[in-house]
Amino acid sequence: RSDLIIVMFDAHKLDMSDEMSAVLDKLKIHQEKIRIVLNKVQQIDTQHLMRVYGALMWALGKVLNVPEVPRVYMGSFWDQDETNTDADWWGSSAHQELLEREKRDLLHELASLPQSSIMRRVSELVKRARVVKVHAYVIHYLRKQIAGWATVTVWNKAEKQAALIAGLEREFIMAARRYNLPLGDFPNVQKMKASLREIKDLRDIPRLNKNYITDMEKIFSTDIPKLLEEASKPSSRPARRFLD
Repeated sequence: RSDLIIVMFDAHKLDMSDEMSAVLDKLKIHQEKIRIVLNKVQQIDTQHLMRVYGALMWALGKVLNVPEVPRVYMGSFWDQDETNTDADWWGSSAHQELLEREKRDLLHELASLPQSSIMRRVSELVKRARVVKVHAYVIHYLRKQIAGWATVTVWNKAEKQAALIAGLEREFIMAARRYNLPLGDFPNVQKMKASLREIKDLRDIPRLNKNYITDMEKIFSTDIPKLLEEASKPSSRPARRFLD
């Protein structure tokens, strides 16, 4: 339920332990919410930081198994005085400016959470609605393939249903072409097969009410754009107070 997940690593003692790997593995289903903070970077010099940053990116890519790892912020988010460290940060205005920019970016993302959370929830709503639409059309298509056999026996219709489920990959393609559905919205084939085999007779499922589909199309074409427009309006006042 969290809107953002921040995982912190200390730059001067970076350690991707088995426990941390297990935690990140559990979190990777929420990878769009994950942000990494490489903390206490002023404890090490620039050359060491480059090696640590590279090692962290490699470890994250390996654990999360994604083509693009989450955003990594660098900074020094603690109360200890670091002016007496041996690192080369305090003598460089460029380094200090880099840390300030990283800090501002992180704070800006935190301040934007209410707005980005709404956008993400609207996107999830759209995704779920598209999945529901595809499921409805898949059942409708399979049901029509069986119900069309009006002159054959009940036994043959059971065989027809079993054959349709066995060749569900092909039926997905046929349904996508007939109803102009993107294949990316279709469910996992094996899971769908398992669910369909639990239904004795697909004809027992009520016919698809096309009015529901019309209402859903109206949601996609009218209601969702309005939601996105409202969600995209900047809430500058709270964000400005947060950054100040």
